[in-house]
Amino acid sequence: IGVGSAFEGWSPREQDVVYQVFIPMTPPRGHSFHLELDSAEQRHVRNFRVRVQLECTCREEQQAENMLCFLHHPEEELRSNQDPSLLHTLCTDSYLDVQKTARWFYQLVRAIWPALPQSHNWHLKLLPSRRSCQFQVSNGRESFRIEMLFGVRRGDSDIFVSSQPREAHTQSTAWPETYAVAEMKFFKHIAKQAPHDSLHLKCLQFFTRLLLGFSFSTYSMKTIVMHLLNVVPVSQWRRRDLLQRLLNISKSLRVCVQAKRLDHFIVGNQRLPQDIRLPPDVQRAQPYNLFHHLAEEPSAHTQAINEYLVLQKWFKRIILGEQ
Repeated sequence: IGVGSAFEGWSPREQDVVYQVFIPMTPPRGHSFHLELDSAEQRHVRNFRVRVQLECTCREEQQAENMLCFLHHPEEELRSNQDPSLLHTLCTDSYLDVQKTARWFYQLVRAIWPALPQSHNWHLKLLPSRRSCQFQVSNGRESFRIEMLFGVRRGDSDIFVSSQPREAHTQSTAWPETYAVAEMKFFKHIAKQAPHDSLHLKCLQFFTRLLLGFSFSTYSMKTIVMHLLNVVPVSQWRRRDLLQRLLNISKSLRVCVQAKRLDHFIVGNQRLPQDIRLPPDVQRAQPYNLFHHLAEEPSAHTQAINEYLVLQKWFKRIILGEQ
C-alpha cells in the first residue's frame, strides 16, 4: 500500500522524494497474531505488541501434505522437514520483533533482486535502517528511494500497528499504531470529488516547503489541511480560490498555536468518509493534541509564536507582495 506524501501527491522536496510502501503482514499457516496494547504506553503514542501463537494444523495436513503441525509433531521431525516457526525466526519472547523482520526482508530483497528483469537496467543499493527496509534504485538517469514499512492490521479496519517508530527509542517488539493508510484513503476520497483544477495539494505543498527549517512538523501542516478539506467543499479549492485557501491555512496555524492545540485528524473524528474504517476504540477516543508540547512547555509555546510571526512575514512577502 503506497502511503505518505509521495503517494498522496504533495512531497515537500521533489528532488529527494521517499516512496513509502506499507506491507500488511498476515500470519502464515500454523500461526496467529494477537495485538496487545502496551500497558506502559505514553499518552500521545499508542504502542502495541504482536504476540505470535502457534495453532494446530493436524486436521489440515491431508490438504497440505508437506505441512507438519508445529504443536503436535516432534521437534526433530519438524527441523528435518520444514522451515522453523516464526517464534524461532522473527520473534523475541513470543512477540514479533521489528528489527528481526526488517533484517529478514533485507535478506529476501538481496536474494531475489538478481533474478528480477529490472536488475539488468537498475542498480539496487540497500540503505541502513533498523525498523524498515530502505533501498535506492538507479539507472544512471533516474534514482528512486523506497522505504518498505511493515504492519499488522487491526481487525478489518484501515488502522495498523507499524514498524515505523513514533519516538526516538522504540523497543524492537513495540509496534506503534499508525493512521497512514486511513489518511491515504482520505486523500483518495478528496481526489475523486475534486475538480480537475483543484489546488488543495499545491496549497499543502506550499506550506510544507515554507515550514522547512522551522520547528513546525510537516505532519502538523498536513493535519491542518486535512481538517480544512473536511469542512471546506472541494469545489472551493480551485485556482480562483487559491489566495483565500492559503489565508485559511495560515489563520488555522495561528489559531492552533495560540490555543496550544491541534487535534489529530483520524482519532475520534466522527466526520470521516464512510469508506474509511476505524476500530471502535479509535473512533470513540478523544482526539489527542498534536501540540501538547506547547501546552506543557512555555518556552516551546513562545518559540512557536515567534516562528509563526516570521512565517507570516514570509507568507505575506511571497503571496501578497508585502515588504
